[in-house]
Amino acid sequence: MSIINQNKLPLSSHRYFHPRPSPRVITRVHCLITTSSKPKVEPNRLVIESPSVPPTQFLATSKTPPQANDPSLKSTWLHRVWLASGCTTVLISLAKSLVGASSMHIWVEPTVAGLVGYVMADLGSGVYHWGIDNYGSASTPIFGNQIEAFQGHHKWPWTITKRQFANNLHALARTVTFIVLPINLLFDDPTFLGFVGMFSGCIMFSQQFHAWAHGTKSRLPPLVAALQDLGIIVSRSQHGAHHRAPYNNNYCIVSGVWNEVLDNHKVFEALEMLLFFKLGVRPRSWTEPNSDWSEEIGDQFQ
Repeated sequence: MSIINQNKLPLSSHRYFHPRPSPRVITRVHCLITTSSKPKVEPNRLVIESPSVPPTQFLATSKTPPQANDPSLKSTWLHRVWLASGCTTVLISLAKSLVGASSMHIWVEPTVAGLVGYVMADLGSGVYHWGIDNYGSASTPIFGNQIEAFQGHHKWPWTITKRQFANNLHALARTVTFIVLPINLLFDDPTFLGFVGMFSGCIMFSQQFHAWAHGTKSRLPPLVAALQDLGIIVSRSQHGAHHRAPYNNNYCIVSGVWNEVLDNHKVFEALEMLLFFKLGVRPRSWTEPNSDWSEEIGDQFQ
């Protein structure tokens, strides 16, 4: 018997295999990423995030803009009555101031007081506008309707130019009547009444100055366009900046003379910080505007 010698692999716990290379599979992966641009953060601007305090919710506004025949844009007889009442109240203040100044032979003090009233009315309109733009809701007592109206105005700002005159001014005229008429009955000082008459008159007509600031120059009365160019009433370009992101400047709507001062010195930002730290309330301007806040460009009826 012949023995065939065979080479045997040594027993080992390791085996070395050289497998055939597997075919290469090339795949492509497409990623779709949606981004939204955000305004750059200024390096010197303090940004505070507080997870314990939820952001202020934006007010829900109507899904469709008002139409040309919308009754909410028309003046009623009640609107006209309140406007007449407010105008009469302002005229009484100014008339009593003039009569008193004439009888006392003083003109400088009542004139200066009237100019101060005009300047302070612009500041007052800015503070009020800032407050209802940033705080409260439609359910807020007393101011709820105005807050809701201003949010709708931010969405469809051009509709203010379609409101009839008395419709636009009646709410302020009613307020002026209730506040200023008792003052007219109780006081006779011509200097004080000069201030009251000019201040209340500018506040009452601020909504009309506001409406003109949204109009096109070719459609405005020449006198109105001239007053805007002179800076006597708020201009279209200045108020137009209020309706562009970040929606936190140019709040004053009488003459706009206070806008640069308030914005450059960050007065409203300081007030917002104070209210946030004291009450934990965030203004709407801190939240990136959504569709319920920013302007919707649509069918701007003629």
